[in-house]
Amino acid sequence: MAVPGVVVNLDVYLSQRRAEVERALERFLPTPEGPGATITRAMRYAVQAGGKRLRPILALTACDVCGGSSSAVQAPAVALELIHTYSLIHDDLPAMDDDDLRRGKPTVHKAFGEAEAILAGDALNTLAFELLANHPEGELYATRRTRAVSLVARRSGIDGMVGGQIADLEAENGAADEQRLHWIHRHKTAALLSASSELGAIHAGADDGACAAFSDYGRQLGLAFQIADDILDCTSTATDLGKTPGKDRHVGKLTFPALYGIDGSRERALDAVQRALESLERVGALDERLEALARFSVERAG
Repeated sequence: MAVPGVVVNLDVYLSQRRAEVERALERFLPTPEGPGATITRAMRYAVQAGGKRLRPILALTACDVCGGSSSAVQAPAVALELIHTYSLIHDDLPAMDDDDLRRGKPTVHKAFGEAEAILAGDALNTLAFELLANHPEGELYATRRTRAVSLVARRSGIDGMVGGQIADLEAENGAADEQRLHWIHRHKTAALLSASSELGAIHAGADDGACAAFSDYGRQLGLAFQIADDILDCTSTATDLGKTPGKDRHVGKLTFPALYGIDGSRERALDAVQRALESLERVGALDERLEALARFSVERAG
């Protein structure tokens, strides 16, 4: 399953994979025409603003490592990016984090209006599940498509991302609570990253043990990634971050730096990366691409 001896230049790999994802996004996003054109433009504005594309890249890489065809999993991989983008649109709304900047551009509600932002997020979410339900095409993938829809729905809903978002909001200006902090990060960010890597394994036809290992890998990577985001909010500029820095502290969010400090947070992020790698090592599924992606989640925070 793993690819021994593969040496990966992560910058080159990410660039190639991002280009693949961008082409697929262009293929599956609707064109702005007819009475719904305003929402379509808002959808495209949000999706095409850039981003790391980590979720679809994880799905594509996991599929490759498990011996599947990553070209067949492009649509489900795109679906993950659409769900992530919808969550950012809604997260930036005045009723949520009330942010004016995302990926270095005005947020969708600033560029198009609040109602339009809500509807654009809704449209991206529903389009994502249309893609998951219909791709890859063919009888071979029928059972896998069903598993993928169930997986992503669970990890992006109240038992995953949405549950983490409401817990995050309700924890603002509350007492420091280590257990609650870990719960928020496991659900708000790690749940969808876990689904991303597991989805790639599912569509490659991996067995249950391997799918569970990829799920845990994505969960631990997601925890490390969110800890790094917490650190960057404390240490980066708006230019580097692409959004308003220091907002977590300003609104009293429960974060790793608030509880453990910067150095303590980095240590915990590195521990999560190590657990992610160990999950794949146990089933012989670790190669340099997956290791590099896991380490990238922390190294971007210095």
